[in-house]
Amino acid sequence: MGVPIFRGYDRQALDLQYNNQLRVPRHAEHVARWQTESERARSELAGHFDVPFGPSPDETVDVFVPAGRSAPAPVQVFYHGGYWRAFQARDFSFVARPFVEAGAVAVVVNYALLPRVRMGELLRQCRAALAWVERSIDRYGGDPQRIHVSGHSAGGHIVAQLLAPDPDGAFGPPAVKSATALSGVYDLEPIRLSYLQETLALTEEEVRRYSPLANPPALRAPLAIAYGAAESEEFARHSTELAALCHSRGLPCTLEAIPGEDHMSLLSALLEAGSRTRALLLGQMGVA
Repeated sequence: MGVPIFRGYDRQALDLQYNNQLRVPRHAEHVARWQTESERARSELAGHFDVPFGPSPDETVDVFVPAGRSAPAPVQVFYHGGYWRAFQARDFSFVARPFVEAGAVAVVVNYALLPRVRMGELLRQCRAALAWVERSIDRYGGDPQRIHVSGHSAGGHIVAQLLAPDPDGAFGPPAVKSATALSGVYDLEPIRLSYLQETLALTEEEVRRYSPLANPPALRAPLAIAYGAAESEEFARHSTELAALCHSRGLPCTLEAIPGEDHMSLLSALLEAGSRTRALLLGQMGVA
């Protein structure tokens, strides 16, 4: 064993806690399925793609709308994962299907990736996307009074930060009815100490400023925190510590370790009727 660098983990052990490509045997199969199902969703579901919400080419959303609905629909805004360095919104179009089939509008957010931009700019874009939804979703049949947010992995981190005061002071509290954070990363310090730092190049100031465990949620919208019971000890710690922090602040929050799911299968389960992931997200919206 090498020299411990974080909570008793040496560098090799810490890397393994966060390297889901090594931890999840079917990692590549999950990603391939997401891409296949996303292409299918884009061809089968009614939608408006690459809608700009900001000045840069990365600042776009895909808006999927239910067919045949006349009354304003509830809205789910989804932020994808990829350790802030990988994937695009179009890789996660599959997420829209269960919401659209339940009569809701689904918005999948694209944002610029690290290291081309810094974490502050990435989060600014994500806040700007939500502000755009609040202003504009009625044009697409969505109800601006019933906006819900969700995210997976790095997207879970983004969701937690959306519920926290904007440390840069550019945005006020969002008008969201609920939030769901799946397998999120809420402590950036072990990320800075891991193999991911070679790409992300996080500074100590970014870790302090943008870790949800240091800049926690303050909005009183119900927050559902979930992770796969088969995930690493560190991913479980992130979720349990964030939930404990929210509870200590009197915020409405639930915590759930979903049996049998790992970091990737937890999101893939959204494709399965009857899965706990799907029931959790639809239940948060009141459309289950």
